[in-house]
Amino acid sequence: FAITGWLLYLDRRRKKRAIKRARGALGSSAEGQHWLVGFASQSGMAEQLAWRTAGQLQAAGIPVQVQPLARVDAQALRQAHRALFVVSTFGDGEAPDSARGFERSLLGRELALTDLSYAVLALGDRQYQQFCGFARRLHGWLQQQGANSLFTPVEVDNGDAAALAHWQQQVSDLTGAPAQVMAAEPFVAWRLLARECLNPGSCGAPTFLLRLQPPLGADWQAGDLLEVLPGNNAAVAVREYSIASLSADGVLELLVRQERHPDGSLGLGSGWLSVDAPLQQSLLARVRRNSGFHAPAADCPLILLGNGSGLAGLRSLLKQRIAAGHTRNWLLFGERHAEHDFYCRAELQGWLASGELTRLDLAFSRDQAAKLYVQDRLRMAAEQLQSWVAEGAAIYVCGSLDGMASGVDAVLREVLGNAQVEQLLQEGRYRRDVY
Repeated sequence: FAITGWLLYLDRRRKKRAIKRARGALGSSAEGQHWLVGFASQSGMAEQLAWRTAGQLQAAGIPVQVQPLARVDAQALRQAHRALFVVSTFGDGEAPDSARGFERSLLGRELALTDLSYAVLALGDRQYQQFCGFARRLHGWLQQQGANSLFTPVEVDNGDAAALAHWQQQVSDLTGAPAQVMAAEPFVAWRLLARECLNPGSCGAPTFLLRLQPPLGADWQAGDLLEVLPGNNAAVAVREYSIASLSADGVLELLVRQERHPDGSLGLGSGWLSVDAPLQQSLLARVRRNSGFHAPAADCPLILLGNGSGLAGLRSLLKQRIAAGHTRNWLLFGERHAEHDFYCRAELQGWLASGELTRLDLAFSRDQAAKLYVQDRLRMAAEQLQSWVAEGAAIYVCGSLDGMASGVDAVLREVLGNAQVEQLLQEGRYRRDVY
């Protein structure tokens, strides 16, 4: 086990160095007849695949420029002769937050692109009716502008490996770039150290704090995700969970709420982690970088909003901010009952008492006759919201897309106005990790 861990550690270091060298080389290829690789990412997967695609081209000696769609304007598209677009769809057909400005400014206008040849890798989730909706709109618009589609867009459902391999082969056939394995980091063993129910007696589903011992060399940042193979079965669809701790803590922590199907059976991922996975035994998992939810680099005020197990991602961000000495933090958190569902109560109240958390607003929906939610607390604090945003605050939302996140978005637009919210999205000052 020690030897395997050491080899994994060395392999991870080698890959990090290779990625760094590749990024440096690709970044210097902005001039000349380069290929444009544009990406639009919500959870970081499209960005990672864009860099891997760029690396495949670079290996064939093809100059490449990698850019988020937020930085791709009309002039860049006119000047590009070859482009590959790696784009995800957020929720039911929407553009990722970072690409909303691109869609708003370009996809509604006429732009002669007859000199452009392109291909699209579309990432989505078939549980939504508008599967790969944003990528399909992008493809349709490019065709309307006279651009030439090099091959049929490749659509990927939940990271399907066969579809990704097909994309890689298409790129190889097109460019002569050598085919390389496009798979993510391998799953490795993490030992399940502890499992604690955080809400005994709650009227809601049981929610657990899990502690995992990382393998040698494992590393992550606040905002990153842990991908878990339920039952250690490689044939199952992977489950993602926001990480609630820092690498410096020495353990990786998750907050997992049990999901039950209509027939009463437990959800595959939550059932495995909360009931079936044996304590002190290993489960297979891997860290996935989620750069779109990493903490701001600057010491700006930070407004964090979430509900339920969404507290996990916000907790890791708070821990990182506090460790860095950044104390202008405001948390708005919601659950059902304060008596049973106030997760991490002592920790949050301790940060508030020490001044490491400037403000804590709580919304326990069933503790009063009229239900109260996170978005209601935000509306009540409209004046403070405007003041913090004016002082440069960033806004991070983690939790359920339906209800909480959509409600928060509506209040932000009500209080700040649509134009300012769109500007915050464009600037990366309004970020969402929602599901």
